[in-house]
Amino acid sequence: MHILLIDALYITVLLALAWPLGVYMHQVYEGDFPRFARPIRGVENWLCRAGGLGTLKPQGWQAYALAMLAFNVAGFVLLYAILRLQAVLPLNPDHIPPLSPAVAFNTAVSFVTNTNWQAYSGEAQLSQFSQMVGLTVQNFVSAATGMAIAIAVVRGFTGPKSTTLGNFWVDLIRSVLYILLPLSILLALWLAIQGVPQSFHGAVTATTLEGAHQVIPTGPVASQLAIKQLGTNGGGYFGVNAAHPFENPTILSDLLQTLAILLIPAALCITFGRMARDARQGRALLIAMLLMFVAGLAVIQWQESLGNPLLHLAGGNMEGKEQRFGPALSGLWAAATTAASNGSVNAMHDSFMPLSGLVMLVNMQVGEVIFGGVGAGLYGILLYVVLAVFLAGLMVGRTPEYLGRKIERREVTLAMLAFLAMAVGILVAGAAVTVLPAGKAAISNPGPHGLSQILYAYSSFTGNNGSAFAGFNAADPLEAVLGGVIMLLGRFAMILPMLALAGSMARKVRSEATAGTFPTHGPLFITLLVGTVVLLGALTFFPALALGPIAEQVSLVAGQSF
Repeated sequence: MHILLIDALYITVLLALAWPLGVYMHQVYEGDFPRFARPIRGVENWLCRAGGLGTLKPQGWQAYALAMLAFNVAGFVLLYAILRLQAVLPLNPDHIPPLSPAVAFNTAVSFVTNTNWQAYSGEAQLSQFSQMVGLTVQNFVSAATGMAIAIAVVRGFTGPKSTTLGNFWVDLIRSVLYILLPLSILLALWLAIQGVPQSFHGAVTATTLEGAHQVIPTGPVASQLAIKQLGTNGGGYFGVNAAHPFENPTILSDLLQTLAILLIPAALCITFGRMARDARQGRALLIAMLLMFVAGLAVIQWQESLGNPLLHLAGGNMEGKEQRFGPALSGLWAAATTAASNGSVNAMHDSFMPLSGLVMLVNMQVGEVIFGGVGAGLYGILLYVVLAVFLAGLMVGRTPEYLGRKIERREVTLAMLAFLAMAVGILVAGAAVTVLPAGKAAISNPGPHGLSQILYAYSSFTGNNGSAFAGFNAADPLEAVLGGVIMLLGRFAMILPMLALAGSMARKVRSEATAGTFPTHGPLFITLLVGTVVLLGALTFFPALALGPIAEQVSLVAGQSF
């Protein structure tokens, strides 16, 4: 019963916070700032003048995409240089050497794409300068990039007929200044109160009860932790992420971070409804996401509370989990972090039950649209909306429409191109790794669980999630480089078709709804949308899942473990 109460409390608080935040974000992106946010206008104007952005004009989808790509390329080059030169840069009191070229490439791509996959251990391999100026800055701007893209796509779907989608630089700056930065400051203060370190001291050497010396790394943890969760980034200051007591010391800090993971993705649904001038449209997307999230969460909580049937231990499955969180809070975090493209963990997913691993895999493989990353979840679910409306049109023999705009061949083609990026990244790259010696060496378990480790890694790469099964060695040069390439595919092979789709939608004349218009805000549409997400995911990935977590579950019931 306490598990149900925890989950119900979490969802209630999440929805209560998401509504006002979604309304506020709509005001920010429309330029109708509330009174308390108006002092930030001076900072925004100064940044525009300092960057030579004083005469910004709305951009078409091509110009918007080029600006986004140029910004991300510059961010990658800068971060790669920091990671390779950290030994000679300031704020390195522990004299940490540079990352290897392959791991530096993987890490730079990871943080630029909002994946935050950790092929390194932060406290041992990164200086404070790299953590702050490198990773934390990219946590802000990669999250802001996703939010900017989402708002541009929404303008294409909901705005008047136009050839433009807004301006990337304006959307980027406003995402950081008005939304991410204030929320991060508040969360960082709360986490520091809970005991999360925030200092510039080097490692502390402590003497244990046995007289041995133990080195305890510290640093500016709370500030990185806040944006890591709010921006659905996920890369932790420490190698074991939020399972580390310095990143996540209390039950309250755990719940605050779990809320932060889904807060902005949920709020963006409210923003969508406001921008569409029909709140029901946003609520429909939010309900669809929530239904899929609750279904997956229920399976994880059920499996982890039962535990391994071969062991018959009371208290559920405690392997790989922190005692202070137990199966309930660990299961809630696992569901949230894979439903969003977050990737932080407070338990080791490699030790979860097979059906729990199946849910986490599906959460990522459907394209991170069950809330998803900040921005990425919204434009990802709109991809499925296009496909769902198209399927509905085929069934009733009418030209499909969404928000008064016709869905035609070009829009469906672009949506399918974006969807296929997931299949290529997971199935094609994952299949190649299973036959390469380096790929086989990267897994730590035989049989179906080893396949699950590979599926999970490449689902995480492609979905820009960043979490891992913890039994997969991504520091191998081949895995580091290939993983970086797949992360780029998962990020930009989704963004570019969606911007093109939004540009195509924006050029269409918006017609008024009639008696024959299929309503896209009621229970029937929500059911169709959820069915489209589940059906496409099942058709694409079920054969691979049948050989991985499903086969492992069948073997477990038969008395065999891996």
